[in-house]
Amino acid sequence: MEENEAIQRLKQGDISGLEYLVRQYQTKAIRSAYLIVRDVNLAEDIVEEAFLQVYRCIHQFNAQRAFEPWFMKIVLNMSRRAAHNRKRYCSLEDESNEERRVHNPPEFKRPEESLEYTELLNALWQALGALTPEQRTALVQRYYLNLSEAEIASHWGIALGTLKWRLHIARKRLRQFLQREEINPE
Repeated sequence: MEENEAIQRLKQGDISGLEYLVRQYQTKAIRSAYLIVRDVNLAEDIVEEAFLQVYRCIHQFNAQRAFEPWFMKIVLNMSRRAAHNRKRYCSLEDESNEERRVHNPPEFKRPEESLEYTELLNALWQALGALTPEQRTALVQRYYLNLSEAEIASHWGIALGTLKWRLHIARKRLRQFLQREEINPE
């Protein structure tokens, strides 16, 4: 089954269309939500709710456009709202390493490389926690989802210059945090 066929089936009430979309986009959506809300269970709940919203609102989707950006916009908006509702800044404490395993780490030839990588991930995780939900969302959209700055600005309904400034500030805050931790951000 192709994506267009899945969407058409879903519009006709056939749940197999939704099953296809879940298989295609669930992992990427959970990872994106997790980077913003910093809680695996909450990220999974957000993505589940986003798929339910797709099911309820699929008739509003323009099949001439790509599904993924439309769906990811739903996920990111829900994630940003959830992060705000939890608290403005996420705690830097009580984050288990187990929860952070949402990606596949590279394999290293030497144990010290693995240790350095883990230390860098921990520092980056703490640095992301020091950002606002909006800053985390912008960074996820730009560097994880590889959206252009113009796409992100359009999604948020802001001027391109405003988005560039927000990304600049977010990168600057990350760099400052990592430098304080004596981690080379380059």
